[in-house]
Amino acid sequence: MKTRIYLFSILLFIPFVLSTYPALAQKLVHYELYVKDTLVSFAGKEKRAIAVNGQIPMPTLKFKQGDTAEIVVHNLLEESTSLHWHGVFLPNKEDGVPFLTQQPIKPRSTYTYRFPIIQNGTHWYHSHSGLQEQIGMYGNFILEKPQDHADFRKGVDDLPAIPIVLSEWTNLNPDNINRMLHNANDWSAIKKGATQSYFESIHAGMLGIKLANEWKRMNAMDVSDVYYDKILINGQEISKLDTINGKPIKAGDQVRLRISNGGASSYFWLRYAGGKIKVVASDGNDVQPVMVDRLLIAVSETYDIILTVPQNGLSYEFSVTTEDRTRSASYFIGGGIKQLISPLPRLKYFQGMKMMNGMTKMNGDLEDNGMKMSLNQMDMNAVMYPEITGAEIIEPMKPNRVKQGENVLIQQKETTQSNIVTLNYAMLKSTSKSALPAEAFVKNLKFTLTGNMNRYVWSMDDKTISETDKIRVKKGEVLRITLYNNSMMRHPMHLHGFDFRVINGNGDHSPLKNVLDIMPMETDTIEFLADQRGDWFFHCHILYHMMAGMGRVVSVGDYQNPNLADPVNSYKMMLRETDMPHLMIQNDFATNGNDGGAMLQNSRWSLSSEWRLGYNKMHGYEIETQLGRYIGKMQWFMPFIGFDYRYREMGIDQKEKNLFNQQNRKNTRHSLSVGFNYLLPMLVNFQAQVYPDGIVRLSLIREDIPVSKRFRAGFMLNSDIEYMADLRYIVNRNIGVRTHYDSDMGFGVGVSVGY
Repeated sequence: MKTRIYLFSILLFIPFVLSTYPALAQKLVHYELYVKDTLVSFAGKEKRAIAVNGQIPMPTLKFKQGDTAEIVVHNLLEESTSLHWHGVFLPNKEDGVPFLTQQPIKPRSTYTYRFPIIQNGTHWYHSHSGLQEQIGMYGNFILEKPQDHADFRKGVDDLPAIPIVLSEWTNLNPDNINRMLHNANDWSAIKKGATQSYFESIHAGMLGIKLANEWKRMNAMDVSDVYYDKILINGQEISKLDTINGKPIKAGDQVRLRISNGGASSYFWLRYAGGKIKVVASDGNDVQPVMVDRLLIAVSETYDIILTVPQNGLSYEFSVTTEDRTRSASYFIGGGIKQLISPLPRLKYFQGMKMMNGMTKMNGDLEDNGMKMSLNQMDMNAVMYPEITGAEIIEPMKPNRVKQGENVLIQQKETTQSNIVTLNYAMLKSTSKSALPAEAFVKNLKFTLTGNMNRYVWSMDDKTISETDKIRVKKGEVLRITLYNNSMMRHPMHLHGFDFRVINGNGDHSPLKNVLDIMPMETDTIEFLADQRGDWFFHCHILYHMMAGMGRVVSVGDYQNPNLADPVNSYKMMLRETDMPHLMIQNDFATNGNDGGAMLQNSRWSLSSEWRLGYNKMHGYEIETQLGRYIGKMQWFMPFIGFDYRYREMGIDQKEKNLFNQQNRKNTRHSLSVGFNYLLPMLVNFQAQVYPDGIVRLSLIREDIPVSKRFRAGFMLNSDIEYMADLRYIVNRNIGVRTHYDSDMGFGVGVSVGY
């Protein structure tokens, strides 16, 4: 009898234990992911991509708060991979950063991630290995609230919810894009119509603006780095939603879109032909509803928005347009005739260049003009928006948005609209209190976001991640970080493992986010409680900026990661990936000879070689090699050691003296040298070098002068009384037709090939 009473008491006690300790009651939700190479033709050409379970984007993974996630990754690639759970709170060893929180998942191997789901909201997941994210490894990661959740919102959390991941597609190999960016190749600008050449500046009456721009050592104005061939919404350029729960959508129906920006480097304008957009969450965290006309979603951000169908018989376009306005995709809501929103007009680039000139000092810093810019409240790029400032023709409707013979209505708007409401961070207010413990010790840090657009080096306080130590924080401390953007590019800064408070004037209801877009000249402050041990990545989420060095590692407490047997060497491997060397080769096959160059560079070091080969002994040949290191925050100065090897057969009468009355009397010369390069105003490179025999050579060089959209000019002259001038027509990103005159080899015409 006593035994029965004892067993009965245990059975009664079990529900109490399960309700008291939710972790014991968690539901295990299991996914199997198969990562495999595939071929796609998103933009008319069959190209390599990476599919997971045979699809791009990767499968949407759904959980409820309180579940346990178990995700088995089968790597069927011939290279290593990884998966990072963006915005998700989890043990550090599950965060998915190769060599920082785990070893890479090796080819033909299997790896299991397992962690509790302790939050809710719209998140996403992607590869953190190399550039795999650019070619298909991104997907939705949705954490739902249980209906009995304390913060369950009627009219929001009970609406039909559609997960959406935005992305871009390029037919180029991402490694080539990365290399072209580091080598200042402007093929993307040509494709986008953003070259701002001398001919274009004269035609626009902006030659003075162009000259002032180059006087301050700046290239053309742009708002994005890469030209993309297609924009995709859940893997499609155009798609629709015309039923909800099996019933046709009708006037008054509302739908919640859970939107993640899975693009590698693109910001997207979000607009709706059916009226206002209601923003209800950001980065997986609820905010008090905000009504806007449009919003710009930064790389890696997520927003939950609610759209309402205003009337029956129309299908309303939800438009997604790149920040540079070169590409768009459409998602139609409702059935019937398509209601299109008027397309965004072309950017006024020369107005942006004028603004940039006024913002930039001669030393490369941005001007301190007294304006306290923060939280995206003052969009400096608005001077380029014709829909705000006017005086621009609206571009015609993109043909991909409709099919031939299809009935459509176009929502036309006034060219100038100063009353357009655009979302900014000051508008966001948390639905619950977000204040941090008052008794916690606060550690204050300040960082300046820096970079060199010409060499495509991105940094914090003028140092790449490979040049710095980890940020050490004790568990339980509050880390408050103030960020100032001293570069001309936006940077979406992402913190792994935590949400941070955005200090935006809303006090205890400051919004929680894990990505903060910081515009040029802005200063923003974030703070978070460091309550989870481990090494957490903090970086710009523009993929090519991160790979170029813009990041830090926040190390919380003492932590021994069981996935890393040798954490010191693993960390070195992780840093190496953010500072990989990049190769450039160019050669001109001309009628008067052969000349070209090659360069291998990382963020600081440069190994370069130039050669000239004549077709006879009088012309001879010459090879100059230099090894140098860039110095200074703008990296305009590079001291180097060089080696010069040349042969030229000529008589004594031809052995001319240089400007310093020095003379080389040898047909063959091989010698070391020391010198430096310095970037002058007008983007002219000044080079000085001295040889052991005392001979000094000074040179002025400029390449790639943008004469017109596709014509580039260049020149070289030096104190040896040598000179060269050239003109090149760009056929494509690798081939040009070039004519030049060389003081040694004379006039020539040929084909220029570059890599």
